[in-house]
Amino acid sequence: MLLRLLLLICAPLCEPTELFLIASPRQPTEESPVTLTCKTQSPPQSSAAQPQFRFFRDAQPLSLGWSSSWELQIPAVQKEDSGSYWCEAQKVVHKVLRSPRFQMNVQRVPISDVSLVTQPLGGQLAEGDKLVFICSVDKGTGNITFLWYKGTLGLNLETKTRHSLTAEFEIPVVRKSDADQYYCAADNGYGPKLSGLVSITVRIPVSRPILTIRVPGAQAMVGDNVELFCEAPRGSPPILYQFYQENVILGSSSAPSGGGASFNFSGTAERTGNYSCEADNGLGAQHSTVVTLNFTVPIQDARDPLTSGVVGGLLGILGLVMVALLFCYWLKRKIGRLSATDPHRTLPSPAPPELAYLNSPDPRQLQCTYENVDAVSGDEIYSLAYSMHPEQEPAAAAPPTTRVENKDSLDIYSRLRKTKTMDVDYEDAM
Repeated sequence: MLLRLLLLICAPLCEPTELFLIASPRQPTEESPVTLTCKTQSPPQSSAAQPQFRFFRDAQPLSLGWSSSWELQIPAVQKEDSGSYWCEAQKVVHKVLRSPRFQMNVQRVPISDVSLVTQPLGGQLAEGDKLVFICSVDKGTGNITFLWYKGTLGLNLETKTRHSLTAEFEIPVVRKSDADQYYCAADNGYGPKLSGLVSITVRIPVSRPILTIRVPGAQAMVGDNVELFCEAPRGSPPILYQFYQENVILGSSSAPSGGGASFNFSGTAERTGNYSCEADNGLGAQHSTVVTLNFTVPIQDARDPLTSGVVGGLLGILGLVMVALLFCYWLKRKIGRLSATDPHRTLPSPAPPELAYLNSPDPRQLQCTYENVDAVSGDEIYSLAYSMHPEQEPAAAAPPTTRVENKDSLDIYSRLRKTKTMDVDYEDAM
């Protein structure tokens, strides 16, 4: 009882007479920690006299109840934490002391270094791809409002507020009309800050190309100059075209500014077949439909070299045979005519001096030679009879008389009648 009495008497003297609140730092910046300390002018001398504390902001308690700690930690103060603060202290005797109000203004960090990047990087996209714009700031506190713009005139596409240093805006399906320049802005209450411009290029994949075959006339002929022209109706340049006969590449050609390309060759019989082309601008190749081309061989060139050689050889042989037959026919005709009508024949080799089967009164005066020449027709035999006269003085002489000795002589004479006898004056011939 004595101890309690002493405490009651001493309590007013031991209680703090003044309470005040201290903030460290006094004017903090956003996102930084703040420590609130509730202090008394005369701190208690014993644990029994330890007071209880609580903190307030704009009449709202910052904790659920009393605490034995005279400090309150705010890890990351925000702009919204600005306001009027005070604290209270209470002893076991339930006497409450209140500190004066303290106005704390939280300073927001201004935004700096705004940048805009794209996914995919570089801003090179194909039509139909997804495009993502990422706007970010290097510094800045509090809630930040992000804005995205298209074109240099600043057409606003999207606005988002985030308690973050980055935000995203997405175009799910890119079209050709989306190719332009873009930028973003960020604002946390100190005015918007702008990023640099980012160019977006939308490339269009090539469509299915069309193959056109051009020849000088209405029909492709061997030797014609043929042009294969391939063109894709849509597609971003540059476009590479390749030309095929069946599945074999004939050649390639590039169109740096778009449009079509061509490939030329000289038509031959071996070039008859199916043709196609391919277009590719790096976003996927497309093939044309197959076009069949037939080459017609001109009449004068209808024969190939082998056929021409064989036909030429046969014609040459046939010509020689015909010439030989004509010559033989001509020679036969000529010999027949000479044998029938020509009195002048080429003399044979020197005739034998005497024939035993001819009767002559004076063999020295008349010597005859008999020779078969040729068989012209049937059994008829044409013979030449030569009469040789020795050189002598001309004299009148009686014609020799011929006697028939026997039957054999008559037979010889009879055979000679079937011959055509030609008398040649040997002396005259000489």
